[in-house]
Amino acid sequence: MHIQRKTALIVGVLVVLAVVAWVVTRPAKTKLTASAAIPVRVISVKQQDIPGFVSGIGSVLSLHSVVIRPQIDGILTKLLVKEGQLVKTGDLLATIDDRSIRASLDQAKAQLGESQAQLQVALVNLKRYKELSIDDGVSKQTYDQQQALVNQLKATAQGNQAAIDSAQVQLSYTQIRSPVTGRVGIRTVDEGNFLRMSDTQGLFSVTQIDPIAVEFSLPQQMLPTLQRLIAAQLPADVNAYMGADTDGQTGDLLGEGRLSLIDNQISGTTGTIRAKAEFSNGAQKLWPGQLVTIRIQTALHKNALVVPPTVVQRGLDSHFVYRLKGDKVEVVPVQVLYQNSDMNILQGVQAGDVLVSDGQSRLKAGAQVDVLKEPPQVIQTVDAKVQP
Repeated sequence: MHIQRKTALIVGVLVVLAVVAWVVTRPAKTKLTASAAIPVRVISVKQQDIPGFVSGIGSVLSLHSVVIRPQIDGILTKLLVKEGQLVKTGDLLATIDDRSIRASLDQAKAQLGESQAQLQVALVNLKRYKELSIDDGVSKQTYDQQQALVNQLKATAQGNQAAIDSAQVQLSYTQIRSPVTGRVGIRTVDEGNFLRMSDTQGLFSVTQIDPIAVEFSLPQQMLPTLQRLIAAQLPADVNAYMGADTDGQTGDLLGEGRLSLIDNQISGTTGTIRAKAEFSNGAQKLWPGQLVTIRIQTALHKNALVVPPTVVQRGLDSHFVYRLKGDKVEVVPVQVLYQNSDMNILQGVQAGDVLVSDGQSRLKAGAQVDVLKEPPQVIQTVDAKVQP
């Protein structure tokens, strides 16, 4: 029993000594953690001119789109164009049976000839009666009656000429010509069909493709900017892109145009104002009815201080950044003049300042940092979109 107590006492002493040795020799974890440098990534503030843009969604519109309809009733005898064909103003598109109208025209011409012949005889008689009336060879009444007959025949001849003019107009309607330069659409009738003026469907449409317009809407706050742009010596550039991405950067460029028109009123329901831009469309990338993203350059921000969005931190009531000072960081309050998914424009820092772009979650003022050695980040600002 005595031996067991002695053994237990020895074991206890050894345990106490082991604990004391561990406490004395263990690493000072708290102190080392507190003094360890925090790894971060940094970026330098760039200073450069940044163009300001405004973007919106627009719809492509033809400047002229005409539904070709008959102006007289008749049988469609010929279609001289194909669907999708490009035509010019004045090109013959189709013809309507004109035999009845030509007969009416010939009849009107014959009646005019008859009236002119009668008028010629009446004028000769009038001249004779006038000479005889001087010597009382004919009565005054006879002379006056002859004068009235001449006036009547003149009016008849004028009526016949009007009938000829009307028939010629009707005859011109039998040849359907293009009123605009554009592309022929899908036709709805074939040769041999009887056409009526009351038909609302028409034969087909001719739509102007080049030049073409894009109509778009912007918030009403943009009105002063649009007015300034429209009044400038050179109209503002407007680019149209494929798709509905309001950044206007991921879609393909479809055309470059000019701002041409601001609507005369603001929509009371949406609080937006409509505007229109005109585009040259020789490549025909813009098509009527197509939805596109438009982007207008509204300003040029000179010497802007640009950083990636990850640099700026949000405080309780303001923004701030961590600026590198030696191997430590300091907190610098900043104003964000503009921000989007690509970059921020700041006020409160200087060009060339080295700011922390990653690793801010463990930082505080005066914290020691270890800058990770990585290739410098390149800020792409050529296509950055900045509101005016």
